[in-house]
Amino acid sequence: MDLGLVSGGLIPVFLFFRAAGGELLLGKAEMAVYIAVACLVAFFYKALWLLADRDSPGMVWTSLRLVNFDNQPPTRKQRVCRLAGACLSFASAGLGLIWALADQEKLTWHDHISKTFPTPSR
Repeated sequence: MDLGLVSGGLIPVFLFFRAAGGELLLGKAEMAVYIAVACLVAFFYKALWLLADRDSPGMVWTSLRLVNFDNQPPTRKQRVCRLAGACLSFASAGLGLIWALADQEKLTWHDHISKTFPTPSR
């Protein structure tokens, strides 16, 4: 669901770009810019929920909630650390996510960095 909302947010960005006279090219340099814009929109989407101290609609839809290692709602600092850790996880070619396959508790880098993890809602 979150991916759908981020994708839905990208459509107006590219429509505005096109309406402003921009041309959507598919070269290597242009694709890098498109990916950077998509990452930026995704970052701001996650930052929005961080600032609201709420779980994203995707988490709610899948009946998950974010908790810290003490099974309490995360603090804003933990949410900031989680977002920074998620950026690191993705920026390292996804190694932070792949880490969960080898981790004993099946946690990603951003789970460990922020001391939070998603768990089923009660």
